[in-house]
Amino acid sequence: MFVASVTAAFVATGGAWAQTSIPPFAPGEGPIAADGIAEEMQGVDIIEHLGEKVPLSMVLMGDDGKETTLGEILKSGKPIMLHMGYYKCPMLCTLVLNEGIRSLSKVDLSIGKDFDLVSVSINPKEGHELAHAKKQGYLAEYDRDGADRGVRFLTAVTTTEGASVPAAIASAVGFGYKALPSGEYSHPAMLVMIASDGRIVRYLYGVKFDPATMRMAIVEAGEGKIGTPLDRFILWCHQYDPASHGYVLLAFRLMQIGGAVTVVVIAAGLIYLFRKGSRTAKLAPLGSLPSVTRTA
Repeated sequence: MFVASVTAAFVATGGAWAQTSIPPFAPGEGPIAADGIAEEMQGVDIIEHLGEKVPLSMVLMGDDGKETTLGEILKSGKPIMLHMGYYKCPMLCTLVLNEGIRSLSKVDLSIGKDFDLVSVSINPKEGHELAHAKKQGYLAEYDRDGADRGVRFLTAVTTTEGASVPAAIASAVGFGYKALPSGEYSHPAMLVMIASDGRIVRYLYGVKFDPATMRMAIVEAGEGKIGTPLDRFILWCHQYDPASHGYVLLAFRLMQIGGAVTVVVIAAGLIYLFRKGSRTAKLAPLGSLPSVTRTA
């Protein structure tokens, strides 16, 4: 299980890591905890749960005012790109979604056709009207036919039990956040790829997303159902590297490909030589064949 520390992720994302309303402090005057992490940042991290399943039966409110579940959404057979945050977030959530949509606009795979984009608000006080308004803004920016069928902005159902669902989903995907006295939240920046059976397949970190990396993550979560055979071959040759936040070529795969090519070349050469020898034998004059002397 991979744990992304707050400090490392803060540096990796250029400082845009957790949304807070804490006023700026002079150097050395901020409220720092004993372990070197500011109090409002404690517990704000990502713990990868790759291979584990998200809750599929917990009820959420859709932006259309109708109750739904992640399981219902996944019945389409398409993978989900999941965003966790909240819709009144004044900075980080907006950055993640803005940059995510801009990058997805450069990917030939489409929301609603190849995968779904689902955003879940961690603030149980936010309602579906706000979620709907946010969704419409992003649909206008994405501007692709059929995207409205695949973009879901979800909020908590207005019951005591329903209010706990976003926190349960956040816990399942390892999204650690913290409510602040101001009403804002400190939280990490990430997107999560979920396969059609609910398994967590890949994490994408930060507020900037490389379109090629996003495309490969979608293909990976599609498990052979999305993309071309060439896409799946490229994915087979690569592995996601958390350190570089992208897919890297595997030397082992290159060796396997090189070995396979070598075997094919040798086999082709042997077949050629065998066939050439057979043709030479058939074309040779009978007198040129060695005679057999029978002895008594």
